[in-house]
Amino acid sequence: MTTRVTFIGAGNMAGAIIGGMIDSGFARQAITATSPDDSVLAPLRKRLGIHTATDNAAAVAEADVVVLAVKPQIMQGVCAGMQTAIQARKPLILSVAAGLPADTLEHWLGGELPVVRCMPNTPSLVGAGAAGLYANARVSDDQKRSAGELLEAVGLAEWVDEESLLDAVTAVSGSAPAYFFLMFEAMEQAGAELGLPADTARRLAMQTAYGAASMAMDSDQTPGELKRNVMSPGGTTERAIQHMENAGLRDIMQGAMRACADRASEMADELDKR
Repeated sequence: MTTRVTFIGAGNMAGAIIGGMIDSGFARQAITATSPDDSVLAPLRKRLGIHTATDNAAAVAEADVVVLAVKPQIMQGVCAGMQTAIQARKPLILSVAAGLPADTLEHWLGGELPVVRCMPNTPSLVGAGAAGLYANARVSDDQKRSAGELLEAVGLAEWVDEESLLDAVTAVSGSAPAYFFLMFEAMEQAGAELGLPADTARRLAMQTAYGAASMAMDSDQTPGELKRNVMSPGGTTERAIQHMENAGLRDIMQGAMRACADRASEMADELDKR
């Protein structure tokens, strides 16, 4: 039987995952997305050919997987409105909402439910995402496989054994696209100061990042080994790397990622106390 998936929320991330699922061969007729505003649903319905609904409780009544894709600040009310229907069905709950612990979601939905928490990132919108996933003890092997397949439809999916490690995932991949965008900004500015047109410097920087990431993904070598392969003794790359090391780039990155992970933990506490 085809797994029936209902998305509670029809924003960009839900649309990206649904599009990836369909591209991967998932049956359109087995997917439903909900929103209280049909004007939000109409573009998805037209573009992807899926079912849509404005009634969450009705939409989850026959779902095997329910994807929670609404803002954390309104999640409790959304869960309350479909708790009875969820308890009658007991589907797998997959949350892509940041900061809300699995046991909190399970409690809001009435308890005794399999819950997977996911931390995706914005490149999922172009099919190049990286996500971390955590499953509570009620999630079966088959359900875990289903959750992984949904996220793999838009990129890489990696499981963690402890829910607290999702804070580290936030630092390594969830927030990390912005780190690279900052680097692109800096490289564009530096290229312009060296005499290149800004748009030329931008395109060269972005293509180089894409190429470096592709090489690293396809290689058996570590990033450190790949870096050394580019560095000729006494050459230009060695000089640039030495400057970055002397300027404390490693400490800057470690500090930034620690600050990111700490804030993710703080936000989870704040949301859990509401």
